[in-house]
Amino acid sequence: MSDAARPLKAVETPTIDERAAARAPAALVPLTGRAEPWALAEDAHWAVRRSPARFERVYVAANNGDIGGGEVMLLRLAGAMRALGVDVTVVAPAPSPVLNEAMHRGLRVIGLPARRRLTWMWALRRWDRARPDGLLWCNGLVPSLATARRPGRLVHLHQEPTGIRGLLARLARRDAVSTLVPSHAMLEAVPEAMVLPNWTERIRRAKPIPDKDGRIRIGFLGRLGLDKGVHVLADALGLLEERMPGRFRLVLAGEPLFVSEEDIVVMEEALGPVARLTHRAGWVDAPDFFDTIDLLVVPSIVPESFGLVAAEAMAARVPLIVSDAGALPEVVGDAAQVVPAGDAAALADRIAALATGETPAHRGRLFERWFAEFSPAAGAARMRDLVDALGVRRSELPNV
Repeated sequence: MSDAARPLKAVETPTIDERAAARAPAALVPLTGRAEPWALAEDAHWAVRRSPARFERVYVAANNGDIGGGEVMLLRLAGAMRALGVDVTVVAPAPSPVLNEAMHRGLRVIGLPARRRLTWMWALRRWDRARPDGLLWCNGLVPSLATARRPGRLVHLHQEPTGIRGLLARLARRDAVSTLVPSHAMLEAVPEAMVLPNWTERIRRAKPIPDKDGRIRIGFLGRLGLDKGVHVLADALGLLEERMPGRFRLVLAGEPLFVSEEDIVVMEEALGPVARLTHRAGWVDAPDFFDTIDLLVVPSIVPESFGLVAAEAMAARVPLIVSDAGALPEVVGDAAQVVPAGDAAALADRIAALATGETPAHRGRLFERWFAEFSPAAGAARMRDLVDALGVRRSELPNV
């Protein structure tokens, strides 16, 4: 029986599917065509305002000093540009985890003394006034706003700007060379931007150790909060326990960082009835976490700008269910199960269908979509086209 047809349980991860590699160029075409208007429409003046002179180098400015999803992408962007032969430097608060990690990866760095957001914005603005010739890649709203109206800037927004942030984003984008977003779902909030999808590293999943009680382990990885739908997942688990007692266990990985006390109370009330079925793993790296679960659920109820954890699960061939919030359906395509955001009953139905084999897990299809769209190779191809369209100089040999 194939992995796709069998009832959900721990299976050994197969080796890389060579057929996925062969199909990758063709699979890239649809997303590339939509995501890169600068490559298809040279006359689109909003896409890339070319500088009269080539950009000799790129400075990538961090949104903050901590490492979140945006900073993970900053490090990948800088690494990809270095591999393409771009003279790239990471600009970050000093001291900070981002600066340390960039140095650890052998990237060129500039550390600006700053411990708070306002001091970081002020320090970046002051440094930018004397910035050597080059493109300033503003990796987030904070550096974009701090350097507003300055020449030679690219604005890269990783989160959908809502409320007052929407107004700030419009101010931050003024006179920018271009604006990047990670998904088409963000284009309504950030019109006339270019779509540069995120990408993830390859995750080689080991054979999971079966649950000692034989239960199917439902995984959640991310910030523990209402916006991420943890309470919806808890309600779904309660429904599953009523239908199929003792069949499921919930594994929560993450912490409630930047979550209000009121939201934490509501979330904990939802988790209370299923506390005996829940294991809290704290912060866990994705590769290690995926070895301890049988499927991953991304039940967000607010629009996601991309869905990095979903792409990581695809890379690891982990059976996946996502909500229809924001860009999540865009990321998974037809490779994963999609349920209405906030609908615990629908979520419980999909989990049960995967568990019984009624719905195929499509592990191979998940991996193939990741390889074609969100792998390092796919990211490098898009970055090459982007830096060339921006007029960034590339050397024949990568700089080190």
